[in-house]
Amino acid sequence: MSPREIFALRDYLSPELKGRTISDAHHVVSLTDVLSHTVLGGRLRELAGRSVLLKLSDQLKSGLAMIELDGVARRMLLCPPDLNPDHLDALIADAEIDAVVTDDPGQWTEKAIALIVTAQLPLSASAPAKTERATEWLMLTSGTSGLPKIAAHTLEALTGAIVAEGPARGSAPVWATFYDIRRYGGLQIFLRAVLSGGSMVLSDPHEALGDHVARLNERGVSHISGTPSHWRKLLMSGAAAKFAPGYVRLSGEIADQAVLDGLKAAFPTASVGHAYASTEAGVGFAVNDGLEGFPADYVGTVSNGVEMKVVDGSLRIRSRRIAHAYVGRNATALADCDGFVDSGDMVELRGDRYYFVGRRGGIINIGGLKVHPEEIEAVINRHPDVRMSRAKSRKSPITGGIVVADVILADGTDPARAKEIRDQIVTQCRAQLASHKVPAVVRFVDALDVTPAGKLARSDA
Repeated sequence: MSPREIFALRDYLSPELKGRTISDAHHVVSLTDVLSHTVLGGRLRELAGRSVLLKLSDQLKSGLAMIELDGVARRMLLCPPDLNPDHLDALIADAEIDAVVTDDPGQWTEKAIALIVTAQLPLSASAPAKTERATEWLMLTSGTSGLPKIAAHTLEALTGAIVAEGPARGSAPVWATFYDIRRYGGLQIFLRAVLSGGSMVLSDPHEALGDHVARLNERGVSHISGTPSHWRKLLMSGAAAKFAPGYVRLSGEIADQAVLDGLKAAFPTASVGHAYASTEAGVGFAVNDGLEGFPADYVGTVSNGVEMKVVDGSLRIRSRRIAHAYVGRNATALADCDGFVDSGDMVELRGDRYYFVGRRGGIINIGGLKVHPEEIEAVINRHPDVRMSRAKSRKSPITGGIVVADVILADGTDPARAKEIRDQIVTQCRAQLASHKVPAVVRFVDALDVTPAGKLARSDA
């Protein structure tokens, strides 16, 4: 987008495109109504040119507020639902927030915020808004227990991969995601729904998985994304048998061969693939050949405006889709002097393919040796009776540390086979892993914790 031609989300909501909706478990809103209605009580003009923090209790009001604010506000900071309230003051200062959009105005009475605007449903009639400026989109990074970093994007960067793919073919898609749209992965799906002329069905953290799938079917969802942990939970639930999307995508975690094969078996007619993206690096690439990892020739070439290289085992990305800066009083450089973002995702070249082995910051220590738990889990998950696993370290008075693996067995597995399966898992690990990576303890569990971002929760015992 050139400075002379600035587009906002509302510019993709043509009133001629009837039947488009955005819905959650409680409401269905016509996307075309957004052009002449407001979720902000008619107070959009008061937010023009301001730095706005969006702190709302649900995704639907958040998505509608994003559409209204884009092209009007100077910047907007998207707050995920699990944001630590102790971080709010620092984030408000770093993002120079001077207005808040909320559905709980009482929460802000003690804050020194110039303007508080309440978002509410149902929508009320309002004069159509005009696009005035390129709004800066601020998103919080995940994966840290401390103060999250604020990454700044333009709408052009956020939608670069969507625009590159071109318009949707055939009938308008109905999109859904297990992500929250206030996180990068979920926001990508929300933007795809708006730009593709489709509809969007939002998740609800309080909804039982079976009820969620029933609602996805009722709304005719055709395209859906989530983390591998999201998909493993669905496969374990048995609800996948009642669902038949045509487009299935994974992102946010390593997509190992077991989960890719499981999804292909569950949805044999669907296009199943995995994508690489992060809040800082933007959308990097997609892999649609049914295999884990990605072809080696993705590195060192420019494809769809994305260039990648591997430095000391870490994947680095340069493109117009990356965030343009960290925002804040102590913000560091987001990219290096050549414009590459260090993703922190470690890869390993095996033959003609790169494989993800884990996060640089997620390494566990086993007797002084560094181990990526995801590498161990990928081997365990290949066992036909395993649905999901998590590897972690535990202190040992003899070796200093051992690997402990918590494993969820596939539905219908005979409990009497527990010892047999445990022995097979250990044998499989010994055949494919270095000795210090082999689990000393394999425990069968009923569930594994997943973070609000949909990723496997990791902490050493």
